[in-house]
Amino acid sequence: MSSGSQTFKNLGRLLFFMNKTIKLLMLSDILIYTGFGLIAPILAIFIKDNLVGGTIFAAGFASTLFLVTKSAIQLPFSRYVDRSEDKLKWLMVGTFLISLVPLLYIFSDHIYYIYAAEILHGLGSGLAYPTWLGLWSTHLDKKQESFEWSLYSTGISVGTAITAAAGAAMAEFVGFTITFLIVGIMSLAGCGVLFFLERKKERLHKPKVEDYPQRSKATNGTNGKF
Repeated sequence: MSSGSQTFKNLGRLLFFMNKTIKLLMLSDILIYTGFGLIAPILAIFIKDNLVGGTIFAAGFASTLFLVTKSAIQLPFSRYVDRSEDKLKWLMVGTFLISLVPLLYIFSDHIYYIYAAEILHGLGSGLAYPTWLGLWSTHLDKKQESFEWSLYSTGISVGTAITAAAGAAMAEFVGFTITFLIVGIMSLAGCGVLFFLERKKERLHKPKVEDYPQRSKATNGTNGKF
């Protein structure tokens, strides 16, 4: 057997035995990022040419609103979600909010609608991003961490690369509305994948008195050890 075929066989084995949580988290993100890759190169054009008050500056300011909102939420929320037993619930809420954004684009006729959509996008991302990272980090397969991170990165990169060109072509030939609708459907599909995740609640175990090794009765307390 050649080294190339052996390598693909090993990769296939790793993929097959990868734990279910990692697979589903990866699939969910690939669907969402790939979907949004359809509109990444065309959103500024849509804003400038189709909206009241739409300018290139407005498109840049919309991106700023998204990033500022996401950054303002995710740090304090990450402290909360680290102690929460409902990580999956928050991930689903955040992902659902993100999925609504391209659907809001469809009904936008003024730049203010885009600003509102980007704030919602930032809110959803601020809830989903730290939660997704927490679940991903705690479910990585031991001694396969680099492979699984690289597989995730490759899936996102390849998917986004394909849809970047496809999105521009779709907007030109079928229009923005259909393009945004497809993005919304893909994002909702990514959200739907999360329903298949098993709810594995982390238990915060506080040691009880009986959990500690007891001082030996044979010792006199001066040189005994716990």
